[in-house]
Amino acid sequence: MNTKLTLTMDPMIIEQAKKYAKQQGRSLSNLIENYLKATLMPVAEAKLDVPPTVKSLKGAFKLPADFDYKKVMTDALTEKYLK
Repeated sequence: MNTKLTLTMDPMIIEQAKKYAKQQGRSLSNLIENYLKATLMPVAEAKLDVPPTVKSLKGAFKLPADFDYKKVMTDALTEKYLK
């Protein structure tokens, strides 16, 4: 449930913020809420805004404990660009 909040700011800042929000295709409330979430969230808990489709893939498969993704990436890039 959302609650209404009244803020007092410099009118010039409000107008600039509204223009920025419109350019981003978002509401000013959404921008401020996300800013506060990012500011108040500890760095260790900070996460990217991941779409639900991608979130649903979490845990879809398991890799071996000794899996070395850097080696796999190096081998794939070597194959792609050097051979």
